[in-house]
Amino acid sequence: MDTRPIGYLDSGLGGLTAVRAALELLPNEDVVYVGDTARMPYGPRPQAEVLQFTRQIINFLLSQHVKAIVIACNTATAAALPQMQAEFDIPIFGVINAGVSAAAKITRQQKIGVIATEGTVKSNRYRDGLQKILPTATIHQIAAPKLVQLVEKNVTDPKYQKQVIAEQLAGFKTESLDTLILGCTHFPLLAPQIQAVIGPDVQLVDSGAATVLEVQKFLDQAEMRQFEPRLDGVNMQFYTTGAVEIFEQAATHWLNRQHSQVKHLALIADQLQLG
Repeated sequence: MDTRPIGYLDSGLGGLTAVRAALELLPNEDVVYVGDTARMPYGPRPQAEVLQFTRQIINFLLSQHVKAIVIACNTATAAALPQMQAEFDIPIFGVINAGVSAAAKITRQQKIGVIATEGTVKSNRYRDGLQKILPTATIHQIAAPKLVQLVEKNVTDPKYQKQVIAEQLAGFKTESLDTLILGCTHFPLLAPQIQAVIGPDVQLVDSGAATVLEVQKFLDQAEMRQFEPRLDGVNMQFYTTGAVEIFEQAATHWLNRQHSQVKHLALIADQLQLG
């Protein structure tokens, strides 16, 4: 058993969907989460820049003595995962492969859609991964950056949410999808609204939740999982490079936990530090 926390990183709030899944699947594991809200969105940024940001966050998480890291951001996974796994001597998980595996298992007619950021779509990591497993599958990808903004701005007006989602998913109207991969960890926070627009017959895949299941299996095999309940509850540390108050409000809302305490990180000499 290893009582050290698990580290999560994302460009903003989206990775909280992975944390939310971890609260169910790994209820006794402490959490250290970094949301790089000052520099989001990652989707339109060059790959080299996303790689640099990811490395900075991982270095900070290592300073917090985490035992494993989840890159809970599809764009960062696409841009940086193999290199980060090569650079750092710690288990690092990305969210794309788990999403690919989950979709391949549940698709009925091999007609799969992917909604993601621009960077993830351009990387074709979902498409290529699916085609390796399902060579005859039909795969349609759409970049949906406005959905990220709905989450980051904590927009809760259901009518406006539906309008934006319908606009972003309009490219699927002529496609007979049976499975839709939510290829950005922000999107599961809008899953009911996305389901209402895409239709009840399309199965949604939450890549973040699928990744946490992989982390659970790894921790069990490595005998690193924390099984004993904490008398004082799970310790959750949140950090953001952006506005602390906005992050606190959103984290409290999305995780349904009162008084999520968030600290600010500043970029000093190419390193993230408390500031």
